[in-house]
Amino acid sequence: MNWHSRISWRMLALAALAAANVSAQNWPQFRGPSASGVGPGAKAPVRWDAVKGTNVVWKTEIPGLSVSSPIVWGDRVYITTAISNDPTQKFRTGLYGDTDSANDRGPHQWKVMALDKLTGKVLWQQTAHEGVPKTKRHPKSSQASPSPATNGSVVVAYFGSEGLYAYSSEGKLLWQKDLGIQNAGWFFDPDTEWGVGSSPVIHKNSVIVLCDRQKDSFVAAFDLKDGKELWRTPRAELPTWGTPSVVEGKDRVEVVTNGSKAIRGYDADTGKELWTLGPNSEIACTTPVAGHGLIFVTAGYTPVQPIYAIKIGSTGNLNLAEGKDSSDAIAWSKQRGGVYLPSPIVYGDQLYTLNNNGVLTAYDARTGNRLYQQRVGGDSFVASPVAAAGNLYLASEDGDVFVVKAGPQYELVAKNPVGEPMLATPAWADDLLIVRGATHLFAIAERARP
Repeated sequence: MNWHSRISWRMLALAALAAANVSAQNWPQFRGPSASGVGPGAKAPVRWDAVKGTNVVWKTEIPGLSVSSPIVWGDRVYITTAISNDPTQKFRTGLYGDTDSANDRGPHQWKVMALDKLTGKVLWQQTAHEGVPKTKRHPKSSQASPSPATNGSVVVAYFGSEGLYAYSSEGKLLWQKDLGIQNAGWFFDPDTEWGVGSSPVIHKNSVIVLCDRQKDSFVAAFDLKDGKELWRTPRAELPTWGTPSVVEGKDRVEVVTNGSKAIRGYDADTGKELWTLGPNSEIACTTPVAGHGLIFVTAGYTPVQPIYAIKIGSTGNLNLAEGKDSSDAIAWSKQRGGVYLPSPIVYGDQLYTLNNNGVLTAYDARTGNRLYQQRVGGDSFVASPVAAAGNLYLASEDGDVFVVKAGPQYELVAKNPVGEPMLATPAWADDLLIVRGATHLFAIAERARP
């Protein structure tokens, strides 16, 4: 492709995206609306090569280390990052079982950034905090792992022990909160700290934050306007890393949390505990997802690796009777097959789970019948699947995004190089796929046609 044709199709792509922006679909939090991972993507990209620049609309270098996912509202993309004064710091990718923390104890800057969705230009960046990290991080994690959240007017960023921050869409600091030391880590060794992973979520005029740590865990809601605490509910819980999901039912809205001691549902307006369910893995990292009147929760730390399909609106103790895999409250369940880091996704009639080792499994979402189990390729996966336009998108630590056709039978559509390790979950912005690599943010789209 010559220089003129490359510029021409990019200009056409930008024009088409600008025209579509009137009815833009926002991606306001980790995994988008309701943490579903599903974008509209009427003309979602299928094939690209970010190394060669093929079908890349823009590419912007992002300083520091972060596994937080980008979010999108209107014409803006928001991200967070943490910049160490040690330029040699990096992620340790691959499959391994080490529990040691990363040796990354130098001074950091914690930043919130806004970029133009159509060009990738940085519109503003604010330093939320500077100093030596109060807790350590996992080699696969960062000091800025939680994704931000927005309602279009307020952008909320959570940096664990460094605090909770709210900015206007123009970058003005509105308020900040100190939530204490968030020393999430291995429950067998409190000195082994891995950093926080749960992202904030917005419900009505509040932001909800899950703070599971070595002791005094809690879930709380804060007023978006001024940061005033609206409610706080203690949790008898070990450290966890999953983002809560806000699930709307017929008569109520509940906050569903994955947890080591129990999966729980809370009233979103009051924080009152509505139900509990166990047993679960001793390390819980995935985010619940809803569909077909069910809430799907999974965890993959051995020996308990469950998948639960919980009926929306259930109340009380939902633990199954011995030898049973369903009940009035549980449509179906499995005690093996749960996955560790990537969160599940419901798309169409299927529930999909992706294991760290690249094994993709499809279930009938309503019945739990397994439809297939297939290794897609790639050595290691941390990012969660997203979907659009009839395809699943699986971003690997190896630097490739695998596109798999959605449906009851496995079909690999494409393998697309990005050229950088990917630990963050991609985001959708209309027909743009926003992908975060270790050092750059990419906007990918099929070539525009006249």
